[in-house]
Amino acid sequence: MGLLALLAVLNLRMGSVRRPDQAIIWELRAPRILVAAILGGGLSLSGFLLQTFFSNPIAGPFVLGISSGAKLAVSLTMIFLLSQGLASSSAALIGAAFLGAMLSMGFILFISRKVRRMSMLVVCGVMIGYICSAVTDFVVTFAEDSNIVNLHNWSMGSFSGIYWDSVGVLALVTGTALTFTFLLSKPIGAYQLGEVYARSVGVNIRVFRVELILLSSLLSACVTAFAGPVSFVGIAVPHLVKRLFGTAKPILMIPACFLGGGVFCLLCDLIARTAFAPREMSISSVTALLGAPVVIAMMAVQRGRDRA
Repeated sequence: MGLLALLAVLNLRMGSVRRPDQAIIWELRAPRILVAAILGGGLSLSGFLLQTFFSNPIAGPFVLGISSGAKLAVSLTMIFLLSQGLASSSAALIGAAFLGAMLSMGFILFISRKVRRMSMLVVCGVMIGYICSAVTDFVVTFAEDSNIVNLHNWSMGSFSGIYWDSVGVLALVTGTALTFTFLLSKPIGAYQLGEVYARSVGVNIRVFRVELILLSSLLSACVTAFAGPVSFVGIAVPHLVKRLFGTAKPILMIPACFLGGGVFCLLCDLIARTAFAPREMSISSVTALLGAPVVIAMMAVQRGRDRA
């Protein structure tokens, strides 16, 4: 909590304007800080749920193509609404992102029945991500309206341009998902010990899996709808939190992953805003630079254990 508060203060004080006035702090930086903290926490929690579902630390919404599916659905929805002269509401964007995430998740689940090796499943997820991103870029590139063309900035990932009215919506959606995840703490703990044990203590595996899918997809969709695709947070942060606390107990991991994701994204957003100010980097570029080495190290350790 202390680190989260420190990064929040740094994000308030630092930027392209060295001495910001009250309007800049309240209208631009404050909502951006909350967005980064909330969505970062939601994305990290989504990764934790997916890792629990697939029983593999490499699983995550970006790697499995779930974020890219949500990105494609949101892009098509925004383009359609803008072409009709209509505004994109928060509900419409979240709904579209959730639908896209569910479609990608459904395809991943279908592949998982055919492919037993997690490495091959990850490769398939990456391919799905590339396909969805290619279709999104194709549609955006050939759009005529200047507002639609500006979707390219969103498609790279950014916490900017989100104001107080949207903060309330994403806080409500993410907070609801976080609450339901807390209620699943005991079933998640039992599931981590194996399906046989989970069934023996009364967990309905089929219902439980559906709940994990819905919650992880909703969290990932909320992030994509407001900030675009943000990479590696859902994989790197849960792994770092597990190593930090030395446990995978859900009652601790759920709040720790949420807070850890908020800290990670606040740090990345601070770097994105200030590293080359007044130019701003996409948030996904920074999260990839910081998160990808963690994933590589994690895979190397996993490979070493498999050989042993």
